[in-house]
Amino acid sequence: MRAARTVAKETIEFEELPSPTAGEGEALVRVQHVTLCGTDLHIWEDDYATELPIIQGHEFVGRIESIGARSDTDWKVGDVVAVSPMIYCGTCYACRSGRYNACRDMSVYGCYEDGGLVEQMVIPLSRLRRIPDGVPVDIASLCEPTSIAMQAVRRGRPVAGERALVLGCGPIGLLATLCLTDLGVEVIAADTVPDRTIFAKRFGALETLLVDPGAAFPSTEQQQLLDSFTDGDGPSLVIEATGMPDSLLNALHVVANAGRVVTAGISVRAATLPMNLLPTKELDLLGSRNSLDLIDDSLRLIGRHVDTVSSLVTHRFGFEDLSSAFETLRSCDEFVGKVAIDLPEAPRC
Repeated sequence: MRAARTVAKETIEFEELPSPTAGEGEALVRVQHVTLCGTDLHIWEDDYATELPIIQGHEFVGRIESIGARSDTDWKVGDVVAVSPMIYCGTCYACRSGRYNACRDMSVYGCYEDGGLVEQMVIPLSRLRRIPDGVPVDIASLCEPTSIAMQAVRRGRPVAGERALVLGCGPIGLLATLCLTDLGVEVIAADTVPDRTIFAKRFGALETLLVDPGAAFPSTEQQQLLDSFTDGDGPSLVIEATGMPDSLLNALHVVANAGRVVTAGISVRAATLPMNLLPTKELDLLGSRNSLDLIDDSLRLIGRHVDTVSSLVTHRFGFEDLSSAFETLRSCDEFVGKVAIDLPEAPRC
């Protein structure tokens, strides 16, 4: 079988490896589709907490080719499956508290150990998830980023009918917008890129705000729109999906008193805020990482919005064109949503 290994900065080498064999409690999965995200780009650029070399790919689906002997399971050969890529220790404080998505010793396929950019992979049966009827297999890998957006939304304790603001209309922000609107929350979405704000309406945003990175946010006109949208209170929930320090400060300023701000964007950059801001407004500032195994829930959400989620995939490449796929992922010359990789023998639905 072939594997694509990122061996150094912006360098992928294809390897011929022996086909693995599934043991008890495992399945041999032929990988069919992988989608790439910003984390993949950072790993490829050697700008992430990942040690190279590594086989990337944490958003992937495939078909079961064999099941290990003596495995007690309802899975069968030929089943098409999504993969929950997160592995947690089960013993640290976060795990004992039921929040294993924040495990101290977490691993993730394709991020901290070899992942799905390979033709065949042995995966524990416990990590497989059934793809519902009606969800095309070639977009089912989007269940992983959808689960991350869903986790951020659930951390914010949304209530149908309330008004929320999503800062950032990249894939996670767009999927968070979809999650919120699916729950009956009214959403305004904001971004610095016009094409992204246009896209946000497809994912359910009632209004969008185009942010000028060099100017104060919100502008006078944008503040008037937010005031009208929230009866002068400010949004009761803000999802910060950019990872930009200024965006976090904007979220804390515009959110309603006693509101909630959930940070899903990740960055090593430092954010500075006045110490009186949180207690004066009595805000809940919440982080969100990975998901509490929301892959099944996210697949059902995709099933309710197949056309919308499908539109998130703006570029597709074959397995041999991975370098071009990564170059496209970091392109500043065109709008890029999700980049999908179709492996050999992958069916299209």
